[in-house]
Amino acid sequence: MPSNIKKLNTAVLIITYKRLDTTKQVFEAIKKVKPTRLYISSNGAKNPEEYKKVNAVRSYLDDNIDWDCKVYKLNRSEHLSAKLSISKAIDWFFKNEDMGIILEDDCVPSSLFFSFCEKMLVHYQNDKRIFQISGSNLLSAIESPYDVVLAETGTIWGWATWADRWNEYDVNMANFSKLIKEKPFTEALRNLPGWRFRWKAFKQTFNNQIDTWDYQWIWARFVNRGLVVIPRYNLVENIGEGADATNTVGQEGYRVRTFENKEFSHLPTHFHPDKNFERMIFKLKIKNAFRKRLKLFFNTLTFRRSLK
Repeated sequence: MPSNIKKLNTAVLIITYKRLDTTKQVFEAIKKVKPTRLYISSNGAKNPEEYKKVNAVRSYLDDNIDWDCKVYKLNRSEHLSAKLSISKAIDWFFKNEDMGIILEDDCVPSSLFFSFCEKMLVHYQNDKRIFQISGSNLLSAIESPYDVVLAETGTIWGWATWADRWNEYDVNMANFSKLIKEKPFTEALRNLPGWRFRWKAFKQTFNNQIDTWDYQWIWARFVNRGLVVIPRYNLVENIGEGADATNTVGQEGYRVRTFENKEFSHLPTHFHPDKNFERMIFKLKIKNAFRKRLKLFFNTLTFRRSLK
């Protein structure tokens, strides 16, 4: 192990499925910091064609854990939806850990990501205003007097949290129907940048119109007025775009470089979300949504022309 990388004492959960190429990249980053406790969740194959891919991922991980650590495995025999496979994996993780780091099989972290998460988890452990530590900064790097930004928005592309915050999570959003009828709650929702987009996503998630687990987590954060700690410099790259991607198709517009050798010692003393940062993130999402639709339009047009 390089002398500048310390062994990680915080538990790590890696969530896998069938993508060996991306899993290798994520695992190699984990291997550098040698966590003392490693949790591996593996979704089951959807069909006979996927069986070999799923087993290839499992075999690779089994064969390449070459450091002294406790390994816990959740290898599913059946295939679950993204909504259930990921949420249940995190449930399992936090039944055994008070805090921890979570990586899906397409989120490649820098080595600095792990020490950042560990430091923030300890620092904000007893402050229930903080719900999540995010390793991703979609703006790549920002000008700020502090080394982190506090926001009401934040990605789950490499993140960390605590068991007591995750306990507020409900995959079915049972309180949705009640809370949307309360005026103070709806007014707070309207104060968020891009609130119409969030409202639509929350409603679709509640009505099971989209297969996802993360909007329920965003909902839990919002209901509890929880904030996200985001590094001034991006620490995770999402490489999920590809034929085997589940929920990241069209996300190539979010590819940003990761940073190493940065310090995260100057933390804010206030607990107010950075509205300017949130507005910039929303503008980026609008830009990428437009780019995704444009790409789809031209791909469809090209396909139709090929049929003539």
